Amino acid sequence: MYSEYSKSVEDYLEAIYNIILKKGYARTKNIAGELNVTSPSVSAMLKKLQDAGLIFYEKYGGVTLTPAGEKLARAIKDRHDTIKKLLKIIYVSENIAEKDACKLEHELSPESVTQLTNFVRFIESRPIYPEWLEHFKTFCDTGEYECKKEE
Repeated sequence: MYSEYSKSVEDYLEAIYNIILKKGYARTKNIAGELNVTSPSVSAMLKKLQDAGLIFYEKYGGVTLTPAGEKLARAIKDRHDTIKKLLKIIYVSENIAEKDACKLEHELSPESVTQLTNFVRFIESRPIYPEWLEHFKTFCDTGEYECKKEE
């Protein structure tokens, strides 16, 4: 892993960020539900995140991200979203792309993430669906590469 923070810390920050984006605030029970963990586990991690200067947390109150926590959470979410988009571009189903992005986002080097981000942006910026991607879809569906024969 290439972050100074653990996978668990990154998952919590990303979950808090996503919840705040959806609801405008995050509470312990929301985070527990999002991560499928117990409320006591959330409380323990929130203390660690607060001690690290990444969140503001009041027991029985809401959770907000500090500027440093928000910057890190946004970077984690962007990394996740980029990997998920890439997987969807190559015809991985939505559900599997989401699960695999969660796994891969913690393991890739910054260089790989940068290049994947560049690739996804390049594909998304193309005004016309790339022909090679249509060929790839055909290959995935049939196992054969169809190329146009010159006349």
